[in-house]
Amino acid sequence: MSATLVTMRRVVCPGSYDPLHLGHIEVITRTASLFDEVIVAVATNYSKKHLFTLEERLAMTREVFTGLDGVTVLPLGPGLLVDFCHEQGATAVVKGLRNGSDLDYEMPMAVTNRELQGVETVFIPAEPRHAHISSTIVREVHSLGGDVSGLVPRVIMRELAARGR
Repeated sequence: MSATLVTMRRVVCPGSYDPLHLGHIEVITRTASLFDEVIVAVATNYSKKHLFTLEERLAMTREVFTGLDGVTVLPLGPGLLVDFCHEQGATAVVKGLRNGSDLDYEMPMAVTNRELQGVETVFIPAEPRHAHISSTIVREVHSLGGDVSGLVPRVIMRELAARGR
């Protein structure tokens, strides 16, 4: 009788998720259907002024993904993404792409991650109905009094409404 080797595929979906929007959710949900385990790594981008604190973004993201099998939400601390992937036993990073500009931005990081630690990057194209959504657009439209309820899940809408403009 021979033993069967089962390999678990754990990947990381990193982002600042400030705020999490329907495009993010769509890519993460599709990722969960392709891999055994998905770590949604909520990061702080020190070059941006965040609307929500890291703790708030973690709580909202956890609420959105509660009940989706194989999805865990963790903070991505300071340091390299590849080191986080190594610590978590993840073999790849998954990034959603809305357009060619996203690919141009992501490609050098993908090559660097592979060269630094052998961490591969998998690109998932956004569904056309979500390709126009970005966290920046959500923040800007909301700050100017626009309705973003069609761009974000209820939990995010609730928290945006609680903050006002």
